[in-house]
Amino acid sequence: MDVDPRLFENVKVSDSEVRKIVLSYLVHNCFKETAESFIACSGMKRTADCSVDIDKRKPIYNHVLEGNALKAIELTNELAVDLLTSNPDVHFDLLILHFIELVRAKDCASALEFAQKELRPFGKLLERCLDKLQDCMALLAYDDPETSPMFHYLSLEYRHSVADALNSAVLAHANLPSYTSMERLLQHTTVVRQRLNQELGKDGPPTFTLKAFLKS
Repeated sequence: MDVDPRLFENVKVSDSEVRKIVLSYLVHNCFKETAESFIACSGMKRTADCSVDIDKRKPIYNHVLEGNALKAIELTNELAVDLLTSNPDVHFDLLILHFIELVRAKDCASALEFAQKELRPFGKLLERCLDKLQDCMALLAYDDPETSPMFHYLSLEYRHSVADALNSAVLAHANLPSYTSMERLLQHTTVVRQRLNQELGKDGPPTFTLKAFLKS
């Protein structure tokens, strides 16, 4: 059985806490103007971490979304020279994005040269990178990479995932939470519902999914 929605009415939620959760999401994702408007409209007090490095993080994030990985790497190194060294998975994914743009531009010679020089060492250092490296190298065999089985590497969704990972790494490097309060709240809710479902079985609530919750 599901939880009776009428029970929610007895649970008091502080408006200020909800606003903090929303602001955390806006700041984390570099929506600076929206965050500032939200603070002004809601009457919240500006906290010390509200605009920490947003002006530096946002260009990096946008360059990744635009496929300009080398510029994102340059700005990241300017912001924190050791960040990518300590996050080799993120560094590898940024280099993969540049490789993909060379493939998209059908500059196979440059793509091969780049892969040999910049990507191949990661396959030796990180076994978990090897499968991704092999998948991306296989893109060279297709006249139209976007119709290949590895087409997702050329998608905007993939760029978003890399941009989010880099953004989280930048925040963690600055000793700030690498996740939003909203994300953590959803994670906690999901785990609690899973445990209840496992312990109570058919008498407990179903497992939580955000998609189902938004439809309720």
